[in-house]
Amino acid sequence: MFHAKELTVSSRGRGFTDITADVQRAVAESGARQGLCTVFLHHTSASLLLCENADPDVRQDLESFFSRLVKDGDPLFVHDAEGPDDMPAHVRTVLTQNALNIPVKDGRADLGTWQGVYVWEHRTSPHRRRVTVSVVS
Repeated sequence: MFHAKELTVSSRGRGFTDITADVQRAVAESGARQGLCTVFLHHTSASLLLCENADPDVRQDLESFFSRLVKDGDPLFVHDAEGPDDMPAHVRTVLTQNALNIPVKDGRADLGTWQGVYVWEHRTSPHRRRVTVSVVS
Protein backbone atom coordinates (compact mmCIF):
# COMPACT_ATOMS: atom_id res chain seq x y z
CA MET A 1 0.00 0.00 0.00
CA PHE A 2 1.22 3.50 -0.89
CA HIS A 3 -0.29 6.82 0.16
CA ALA A 4 1.02 10.35 -0.50
CA LYS A 5 -0.15 13.74 0.66
CA GLU A 6 1.21 17.10 -0.42
CA LEU A 7 1.52 19.89 2.15
CA THR A 8 2.07 23.59 1.61
CA VAL A 9 4.08 25.20 4.38
CA SER A 10 4.24 28.99 4.66
CA SER A 11 7.32 30.35 6.38
CA ARG A 12 7.71 33.79 7.90
CA GLY A 13 11.29 33.90 6.71
CA ARG A 14 14.35 32.34 8.29
CA GLY A 15 13.38 30.01 11.09
CA PHE A 16 11.43 26.86 11.91
CA THR A 17 7.87 25.74 11.16
CA ASP A 18 6.60 22.73 13.09
CA ILE A 19 4.85 20.28 10.74
CA THR A 20 4.66 17.34 13.15
CA ALA A 21 0.85 17.41 13.39
CA ASP A 22 0.56 17.58 9.58
CA VAL A 23 2.84 14.55 9.20
CA GLN A 24 0.88 12.62 11.83
CA ARG A 25 -2.39 13.49 10.07
CA ALA A 26 -1.01 12.28 6.72
CA VAL A 27 0.08 8.98 8.30
CA ALA A 28 -3.34 8.53 9.92
CA GLU A 29 -5.11 9.26 6.60
CA SER A 30 -3.01 6.55 4.92
CA GLY A 31 -4.59 3.88 7.10
CA ALA A 32 -1.20 2.18 7.54
CA ARG A 33 -0.70 0.45 10.88
CA GLN A 34 3.01 -0.12 10.29
CA GLY A 35 5.44 0.81 7.55
CA LEU A 36 7.62 3.74 6.59
CA CYS A 37 6.85 7.44 6.27
CA THR A 38 9.07 9.59 4.06
CA VAL A 39 8.84 13.36 4.31
CA PHE A 40 10.37 15.14 1.29
CA LEU A 41 10.91 18.89 0.82
CA HIS A 42 10.91 20.04 -2.83
CA HIS A 43 13.28 23.02 -2.44
CA THR A 44 16.99 23.91 -2.40
CA SER A 45 16.96 26.79 0.08
CA ALA A 46 15.12 25.20 3.01
CA SER A 47 15.49 21.87 4.78
CA LEU A 48 13.79 19.35 7.02
CA LEU A 49 14.80 18.76 10.58
CA LEU A 50 13.99 16.08 13.12
CA CYS A 51 14.65 18.02 16.30
CA GLU A 52 13.99 18.50 19.99
CA ASN A 53 10.47 19.86 20.35
CA ALA A 54 10.32 20.66 24.07
CA ASP A 55 12.81 23.52 24.37
CA PRO A 56 12.79 26.17 21.60
CA ASP A 57 16.30 27.21 22.70
CA VAL A 58 17.61 24.18 20.78
CA ARG A 59 16.30 25.56 17.49
CA GLN A 60 17.55 29.07 18.36
CA ASP A 61 21.01 27.65 19.08
CA LEU A 62 21.00 25.79 15.74
CA GLU A 63 20.11 29.03 13.93
CA SER A 64 22.86 30.89 15.80
CA PHE A 65 25.40 28.21 14.91
CA PHE A 66 24.46 28.23 11.21
CA SER A 67 24.47 32.05 11.12
CA ARG A 68 28.09 31.91 12.26
CA LEU A 69 29.00 28.99 9.98
CA VAL A 70 27.39 30.34 6.77
CA LYS A 71 27.17 34.14 6.76
CA ASP A 72 24.78 36.10 4.55
CA GLY A 73 26.62 38.27 2.04
CA ASP A 74 29.92 36.40 2.41
CA PRO A 75 32.19 37.64 -0.44
CA LEU A 76 33.26 34.01 -0.97
CA PHE A 77 29.98 33.38 -2.81
CA VAL A 78 29.42 34.34 -6.45
CA HIS A 79 25.77 33.18 -6.65
CA ASP A 80 23.69 36.04 -5.24
CA ALA A 81 20.96 36.35 -7.89
CA GLU A 82 18.23 36.67 -5.25
CA GLY A 83 20.18 38.60 -2.63
CA PRO A 84 22.85 38.12 0.03
CA ASP A 85 21.02 35.16 1.64
CA ASP A 86 20.73 33.24 -1.67
CA MET A 87 23.88 31.10 -1.71
CA PRO A 88 24.05 30.81 2.08
CA ALA A 89 20.56 29.27 1.97
CA HIS A 90 21.74 26.68 -0.56
CA VAL A 91 24.81 25.84 1.54
CA ARG A 92 22.65 25.41 4.66
CA THR A 93 20.39 23.02 2.74
CA VAL A 94 23.31 20.94 1.47
CA LEU A 95 24.69 20.67 5.01
CA THR A 96 21.35 19.51 6.40
CA GLN A 97 18.69 17.38 4.64
CA ASN A 98 15.60 17.58 2.47
CA ALA A 99 14.13 14.17 3.34
CA LEU A 100 13.36 12.22 6.51
CA ASN A 101 12.42 8.56 6.96
CA ILE A 102 10.28 7.80 10.01
CA PRO A 103 8.91 4.37 10.97
CA VAL A 104 5.15 3.96 11.21
CA LYS A 105 3.95 2.02 14.24
CA ASP A 106 0.37 1.56 15.44
CA GLY A 107 -0.91 4.01 12.80
CA ARG A 108 1.39 6.90 13.80
CA ALA A 109 4.77 8.25 12.81
CA ASP A 110 6.87 6.65 15.54
CA LEU A 111 8.72 9.72 16.77
CA GLY A 112 10.69 9.81 19.99
CA THR A 113 9.28 11.52 23.08
CA TRP A 114 10.94 14.87 22.38
CA GLN A 115 11.10 14.76 18.57
CA GLY A 116 9.29 17.06 16.17
CA VAL A 117 9.43 17.51 12.40
CA TYR A 118 10.27 21.01 11.18
CA VAL A 119 10.73 22.87 7.92
CA TRP A 120 13.81 25.04 8.42
CA GLU A 121 13.53 28.08 6.17
CA HIS A 122 16.96 29.41 5.21
CA ARG A 123 15.84 32.48 3.26
CA THR A 124 15.19 35.72 5.14
CA SER A 125 11.90 36.49 3.38
CA PRO A 126 8.68 34.45 3.64
CA HIS A 127 8.21 31.53 1.24
CA ARG A 128 5.66 28.83 0.47
CA ARG A 129 7.27 25.40 0.59
CA ARG A 130 6.00 22.14 -0.88
CA VAL A 131 6.37 18.99 1.23
CA THR A 132 5.29 15.47 0.24
CA VAL A 133 4.52 12.93 2.96
CA SER A 134 4.58 9.38 1.57
CA VAL A 135 3.60 6.26 3.51
CA VAL A 136 4.41 2.70 2.46
CA SER A 137 3.12 -0.29 4.37
